[in-house]
Amino acid sequence: MRTDLCNQIGIEFPIFAFTHCRDVVAAVSNAGGLGVLGAVGYSPEQLQTELDWIDAHTDKPYGVDVVIPGKYEGMGEMDPVKLEQELLQMVPDEHRRFVHKLLDDHGVPELPEGEIPPALIGWTEATASPLIDEALRHEKVRLIANALGTPPAEVIDRVHESGRLIAALCGSPAQAVRHKNAGVDIIIAQGTEGGGHTGDVGSVVLWPQVIDAVAPTPVLAAGGIGSGRQVAAAIAMGAEGAWTGSIWLTVEEADQAPAQVESLLAATSRDTVRSRSWTGKPCRMLRNEWTDAWEDPANPKPLGMPLQFMVTGEAVARGHHYSQQAKDIAFNPVGQIVGTMNKVRKTRDLMADMVEEYLEASDRLNRINENA
Repeated sequence: MRTDLCNQIGIEFPIFAFTHCRDVVAAVSNAGGLGVLGAVGYSPEQLQTELDWIDAHTDKPYGVDVVIPGKYEGMGEMDPVKLEQELLQMVPDEHRRFVHKLLDDHGVPELPEGEIPPALIGWTEATASPLIDEALRHEKVRLIANALGTPPAEVIDRVHESGRLIAALCGSPAQAVRHKNAGVDIIIAQGTEGGGHTGDVGSVVLWPQVIDAVAPTPVLAAGGIGSGRQVAAAIAMGAEGAWTGSIWLTVEEADQAPAQVESLLAATSRDTVRSRSWTGKPCRMLRNEWTDAWEDPANPKPLGMPLQFMVTGEAVARGHHYSQQAKDIAFNPVGQIVGTMNKVRKTRDLMADMVEEYLEASDRLNRINENA
């Protein structure tokens, strides 16, 4: 199961696990994969705390994921304070009133004093760049990934100068080629089945197109992967490994509110929708009364990134803080693999199951070839 990319990064299995939980990062890396911490939402000081904790709980490599979209409002402004002030003036009061009404109608209390999050988080180069600086201070960080668009040239150069690899997600062969031409080391081809920000092309169609378009640059397959059989299928198509995310939302180590876990365990693969209602870009999540409300033509339309999250960020925080009250309007980004996420397991057990399933699938193909 060990690919060339495994040897390059220093991991045992080609399973990359995107997660916002430091415990899952450490557990996946300790089990032989590469845990990747989603850094959006952290301040540089908060990220330092998280990475220091990971450093203390694993001696294995891990990665950090940031978000620098290829296009967003306020692009080019590198002073985060000035950028926030400029963007806040662009947010219509109508949108703020609409969000507060949704929260009030569902009985979601306001946050305690002092816990309201900053209006602008790491959805821009100005806010993501300090996070990259912090990540590169940690020796065990071997990979920096960008979730939206081709990373700026300065970021790519900075990562390469530090001796690390940089990866970027894409949803089309054209995007993949732009990544490659810019110097990105690893292309992550994410099909529409994936959770979070995703395109509209299915994984089995997308993966071989991207692999052929950027060869010999290594490609990680993403979008709806939750089993070793799917990892085997991706590698059989030419991928160097699998980029996974949704399946780690319901492991024991995940820092998820009980109400959110209940929603995920009860969901089927048909219960997700791509919506701009939280971040301003198409993001796959559980469909609920929040996503339906933003689809109603009588209500405001979602703003662009990062303006939309400047409206909804407090709602996300209130939803986490009061998860039971917010259950019907909570932000639950997840892929269509949620239909198989029907029990809570330890991370190491999930990793072991994926490896075993991969080996069983590979053995089956070998037997078929031997008997042909």
